[in-house]
Amino acid sequence: MDLAVEDGVVLTPEGVVEADVGVDDGVVRVVGDVEDADQRLDASGCVVTPGLVNSHTHAAMTLFRGYADDMPLDTWLEEHIWPIESGLDGDDVEKGTRLAALEMIEGGTTCFADMYFEMDRVADVVEDSGMKALLGYGAITVGKDEDEAREEFMQGVEFAREHHGNADGRVRAMVTPHAPYTCSTEVLEEAAKVAQDEGFVLHTHLSETREEVEDSVEEHGETPARRLDDLGFWRPEGYVAHGVHLDEDELELLAENDVAVAHCPSANAKLASGIAPVADALDADVDVCLGTDGPASNNDLDLWEEARLAALLAKAREFDAAAVPAETAVEMATENGSRALGFDAGRVEEGRPADLAVVDLESAHLTPCHSVVSNLVYSANAGDVRHTVVDGEVVMEDGRVETLDAEAVKAEAEEAAVELAEEAEG
Repeated sequence: MDLAVEDGVVLTPEGVVEADVGVDDGVVRVVGDVEDADQRLDASGCVVTPGLVNSHTHAAMTLFRGYADDMPLDTWLEEHIWPIESGLDGDDVEKGTRLAALEMIEGGTTCFADMYFEMDRVADVVEDSGMKALLGYGAITVGKDEDEAREEFMQGVEFAREHHGNADGRVRAMVTPHAPYTCSTEVLEEAAKVAQDEGFVLHTHLSETREEVEDSVEEHGETPARRLDDLGFWRPEGYVAHGVHLDEDELELLAENDVAVAHCPSANAKLASGIAPVADALDADVDVCLGTDGPASNNDLDLWEEARLAALLAKAREFDAAAVPAETAVEMATENGSRALGFDAGRVEEGRPADLAVVDLESAHLTPCHSVVSNLVYSANAGDVRHTVVDGEVVMEDGRVETLDAEAVKAEAEEAAVELAEEAEG
């Protein structure tokens, strides 16, 4: 074996078992006793889980963490975020994304989906960090003439064509019109066609706020979800972000078309967008996964926190303590996300890619441990992760990220963030 993760307990599809995990050629080969291995990771006192999957974020927005808080989405975007974003260049995006990758690895996230710009620089970070990612250029065509809109859209298509399958398959590409309210009808239709013809995942924001839905009804005579349906937008290899304001019929529409939803509970709560109907979505057989959204609207990239909040908010919304149990929250953070992003991971079992998080269970806030799964969802946080493994490669050991220079990453991001804020504020 190339790697043995030993002396812990393992979260398998069948439950929690005492076992080692043996990895060869980037794949889990054994969940049981492993005798010989070139490299060993100590998991004593820990649980080995699937690596977490952040299904929707804007990673470089780590640079805006805490910059504009406690205001509604439209004010936050139009008066604060878009102005400061206008000063971003490729170097800034790379520095912000490196900080995001560092934070995600430290928290046991092995794979993420990113919709932003300067995406070639994001792809470079993914390759260097050892992570997996599904990447797309977030095309926004509102306010542009026909030629400008076409150029904007094609920038995303060319990125997808150039980068899909890079970094030994750790980088996948998607087509990402930003949202129905920021893209023309023509771009939405063409995005769906390109994704279908060329085999890319199709991803967009959908029904994040009540105002978005109301504006769509006023302008187009129907909700965003029904408008996309009429445009032939849905594709089986596709998913949407947020889905806070979807009714039962719209959820059935997504289920019928195998469209998953990336639920971002922290960002939706922080921006007062509402609480998504997660229990109804699951009852409708919609695949629900988890995302953090950008670190400017969260303000962190802790998927354990998202799992906990997803479970708690669903219970509060439904007045049902059994809505979204802990086991389901873990699936949303792992297997469901991996499936939506097109990676065959998300489970610790033989034959699956060895994307693993090793979580220390011995802290005071994780004691006692009547239930490993309960503790993971309701008590654990990113700081409890001891090791992180991607495709069998150890990217963090004993809390030290091996693929990035943590101190340099933080210093460079801090400097870039200060300069951007000073420029935006005149």
